[in-house]
Amino acid sequence: MSAGYFELLSSSGMARRGRLHTGHGTLQTPAFMPVGTSATVKGLQNEQLLELGVEMILGNTYHLYLRPGDERIASLGGLHQFMGWPRAMLTDSGGFQVFSLASLRKIDDAGAAFRSHIDGSAHFISPERSMQIQANLGADIAMAFDECPALPSTAEQVREAVDRTILWAGRCLESFGPRRRHEAGHEQLLFGIVQGGLDEKERERCARALVELDFPGYAIGGLSVGEAKEDMHRLTRFTAPLLPVDRPRYLMGVGFAEDILAAVQAGVDMFDCVLPTRMARHGTLLTFKGRVVLRNARMADDERPVEEGCACPTCKRHTRAYLR
Repeated sequence: MSAGYFELLSSSGMARRGRLHTGHGTLQTPAFMPVGTSATVKGLQNEQLLELGVEMILGNTYHLYLRPGDERIASLGGLHQFMGWPRAMLTDSGGFQVFSLASLRKIDDAGAAFRSHIDGSAHFISPERSMQIQANLGADIAMAFDECPALPSTAEQVREAVDRTILWAGRCLESFGPRRRHEAGHEQLLFGIVQGGLDEKERERCARALVELDFPGYAIGGLSVGEAKEDMHRLTRFTAPLLPVDRPRYLMGVGFAEDILAAVQAGVDMFDCVLPTRMARHGTLLTFKGRVVLRNARMADDERPVEEGCACPTCKRHTRAYLR
């Protein structure tokens, strides 16, 4: 498959700079995607996201499926029109949230049965159903349904999760296709997700199987879930080179600057995480020099911006004392 939608512009070591072209604009990579779990990035209006230069946001399939429902969103023109977002979007598969329910779900090769965290109602998501939901939502990039092994997991549990991830990846491609045309007119791409826990051999086995399936892009999943930082960085460095050079690479769930920079050096292009907005809502801001905790008493008289030299609206307009 030609990867004409992704341009690799330059590289330095393993680090890359590129462009991912979508029906809702171009994503300059490396890129961070703010998370709009339920069709909104908490604490920010779309106009603020646009002012910040955000080119792609992430929506959560599990939450949108439960409320307001993927069919309702489809009837209202798709996720872009529903939330009034003019730029690119990516939806996850819903798999991570389902598998995080632990006692509320049951998994087999057919799919995952679970109970809603909202009202306890019973639901079942198969790879095909995940694809149908994401087709209804209409994001520019959809993710294959995968199984994220728990941490810790036995070697057998990791192996079974990889087996199922590979099986489901094939079924997702059969159901969705590597790319499809949404009713609104734009193209949707499907990315595969590499699993394997902390086991390099299983990561390699999963990556090679997914590369054979020829996805338009690839994600590294199952990291930033509680493992040591050294393990996350090691496995990112190990996995990224296994993925095609001409396809975008996406490390899921990583939001701290030092981790993003380490992954960029390993050859990763895309990132998402709820942490920056979640921490900001609780008074902790992330800078390249570390965290700024606004609730600290010394911030009450601090006339500096959050980060010296930053051109974002917050740093240009407000002091730490004001934000406190």
